[in-house]
Amino acid sequence: MEMMEMAKQILKGITDNLDQDIMMHKDIILKIRQMNEVTGKKVTIRIFGKSGEGKSSLLNAVLGKKDLLPSGCFGACTAVITQVEANLSDSNYKAEIEFFSKEEWEKELQDLFKVLSDDSEDKNEDMIQIAVEKINSLYGENADKKTPEELKNHSTSVKIEEYLSMSKKMISTSDVSEFANEVACYIMHSEASPGGWYWPIVKSVTFKVPDCCELLQHIVLVDAGTGDCNKIRDDLWKSKLRDCSSVWVVSAIKRATTDKGPWEMLKHCIEELGPGGECKSINFICTMTDDINPKPYCRSARLPDTTPIADCILYRNNSTKKKMKEKFEHLNPGLKKLMEKFSMDVFTVSSKAFFEQNPVVKKPDTEIPKLQDVLKNHNRSINRELGRDYVNEAMGVLSLIQSFLPSTDEALIKTIFHDDLKKNLNEALNELDCQFAFIQNNLDQCLSNGVLESVEQCLENARAELIERKTDNRGYHKILKALCKNNGHYWSRNWDETLDLNKCLAHPMKKNISEEFSIIFSLNEKSGKSLQEHLDKFSIIQRDKTYPRSSMFHHIQNFIKTQETKLKASCSREILEKKKEMYASIEITIQTKMTPCYGKAAKVSGKGSFMKMQKILKETIESLKEEMFSEVKEEVLKKFRTLKWYIKDYLESELNKSIELFLLTTNTTLFDVSREIEDLEKLSNQLSE
Repeated sequence: MEMMEMAKQILKGITDNLDQDIMMHKDIILKIRQMNEVTGKKVTIRIFGKSGEGKSSLLNAVLGKKDLLPSGCFGACTAVITQVEANLSDSNYKAEIEFFSKEEWEKELQDLFKVLSDDSEDKNEDMIQIAVEKINSLYGENADKKTPEELKNHSTSVKIEEYLSMSKKMISTSDVSEFANEVACYIMHSEASPGGWYWPIVKSVTFKVPDCCELLQHIVLVDAGTGDCNKIRDDLWKSKLRDCSSVWVVSAIKRATTDKGPWEMLKHCIEELGPGGECKSINFICTMTDDINPKPYCRSARLPDTTPIADCILYRNNSTKKKMKEKFEHLNPGLKKLMEKFSMDVFTVSSKAFFEQNPVVKKPDTEIPKLQDVLKNHNRSINRELGRDYVNEAMGVLSLIQSFLPSTDEALIKTIFHDDLKKNLNEALNELDCQFAFIQNNLDQCLSNGVLESVEQCLENARAELIERKTDNRGYHKILKALCKNNGHYWSRNWDETLDLNKCLAHPMKKNISEEFSIIFSLNEKSGKSLQEHLDKFSIIQRDKTYPRSSMFHHIQNFIKTQETKLKASCSREILEKKKEMYASIEITIQTKMTPCYGKAAKVSGKGSFMKMQKILKETIESLKEEMFSEVKEEVLKKFRTLKWYIKDYLESELNKSIELFLLTTNTTLFDVSREIEDLEKLSNQLSE
C-alpha cells in the first residue's frame, strides 16, 4: 500500500493549501475526502469440508497461530457461519458474535420441537439428530425430553435471554489462549458435556486476527457450515456462496479420493459459484498428510519396507494429487463442463508438521507456505489494483486544479468543451441504451424458450429425478417428507445425498439462458453481446475531435477520463451483483410459488402418505407451471431493466456533475500542481510495471 500512501501525502499537501471558504476549493477537498474514505476491497474464500477433516488446524497453520481456533470449531456445528479476517486496528484478537433475535429463536425452538414430536414413519433421523443436538447443547443433557415451557425455567435460560436481546457480543483480548477459551462456547459442541454451548442461537462469528495483514488484509476466510433447515441461516449460507471468489475443498488425505461428501457439496453448489456467483478458482486441500503408518502403507503402495516415513508421505502426496486430477477427468460431462470454468489446484498439507521443531517432513513439503503464498499474492494483486485506481483518480483531481490556471482563451475553450461534452454524453447514453436493448431482446428470447421447455418438461423431470425416483432406499418417503419440510431441498448430514426440487424445476430455464447469460456477463467477450464490452466502449471524450491547442483542455480531458474510469468500475461491480440476483431469482421465484404446496405435503401423515405427497407435488406443478415460469421470466427481465436504468442514470448524473464542475468557477485561480502531477505519473508507471 506504499504507493497509495505516497499519493495520499501528495494530495494532503494540496488540500492543506486550499482555502476552505472558496466554493471550488470546497468541492475539491470534498472529492479528496471521499477518495480517502473508500474502504478497501475484500474478497471471500469459501471453505468446504466436514468436521474432523482438519479445517481448524489448517487455518491456524496458514495464519501462523497454533492455538487460535480450537480443533473442531469449523464444521462441528451444522450451521454457524464462521469467518476469519485481519484485525487492522490494533493488536488484539477479536470475535464479533451475532445472535438470533428472541422472536427468531422462539420460532426456531418451536420448529425443533415439531421435529422431535414427529412419531410418524416419515420422520427424518437427520433432522431429529440436529434438533436433539441444538437443544441439548444449549440446555443440557436430556433437555430434548422437556417441553419449551420447562426450558424457560432452565438455569441457562437467563443467559440465553441476555444473548438474544443483545444482538451482538464482542470479545477482545491480546492473549490468544484466553481468546480461544472465551469464544469456545459460541462455536463448539460437546456431547460429553452438554449445556452452555451457545452455537444454536448464533448466526455468525467473525474472528479478527492481528499481525496477518500480509495474508488477510483484503481477504475473508469463510466456513458457512453445511447449510441448515432454518431459513435465516439457509439464506446466509447461499449468499456467502454467491459472494466467494475462491473455494477451498478440505478433506483428510486418507479419504480425499473416496469421500463423496465434498464432491456432492460442490456439485450441489456449482451453479451458485459459477454462473450465479463470482468464483474463479477451486483448490482441493488434502490435510493430515503426516498421519501415516509407514509399514502397511509401503505394502499397499508396493514400496520397499525400508522406505523412510518422509518418503512415504511425499509418495502418497504425489499419488493423491494425481488421483484427484484423474477424478476430475471422470466427472459427468455436465458437472465437468461447469468446473472447467474455474482454475483448479491440489494441495497436500500437514498443519501439525508445520509447527513442529523437528518435523518428519521439511516445512516447504507441508505445503502450508504454498497456501500462504496464494493469500499473499492475492493481497498484493488487490493492493496494486487499489493503488492504481487511487493514483489515477488523484491525477484526475490535480488535472482539474491545473485547468484553473489563468489563460487568455479560458472562457471560450471551457464553453466549447462543456457544450461538446454535454452533447457527447447524450449521444453515448443513447448508444448504450440501444446496445442494452439489443442484449435485453436476446435474453428475452432465451427466457421465452426456457418457459416453453420448462412447461413441457418440468413435471416429467420432477417425477423422474425426485418425486417418483427409482431407488432401492425404502426410506425414500422420509427423504421426500424432509424435502417438503425444508421448502424443496434436502441434503444428508454427510452430503452423500443432495436433492433439490426447486433446482430440478429450474433446470430447463437455466439451460436455455446459460450460454447467453455467460456472454452477457462476460468480462472479456468481444461479440457485441456483453454489458461490460459496451460499458468499456462508453466515453464522452471524442478522440478524433480537434480543439484549440491548450494545456487547459488537456487537463480537463484528463479529469473527465479519470471520472469515467471510476464510474465504469462502480458500474461493473453493480453488474456483478445484479447478475447474482438475476440468477438466484430463478429458483427463488419457483420456491416462493411452490412453498404453499411444500407446506401442505409436509403435513400429510398416516397410511398412504407417500403417495399423497407425490400427488400433491405433481398436481401443484401441473397447475402452476405456466404461471410459475412466466413469473420467472418476468422477474429476471425486471432485474435486468433495473440494472440498465441504474447504469444509465448513474453515468448521466455523475458525469453531468463532473462536466459542470470545471465551469462553476471560471474566475477562480488555484495554483500550479504540475510537479505533483508528474510525481503521480511516476507512481502510476511503477504500479503498471
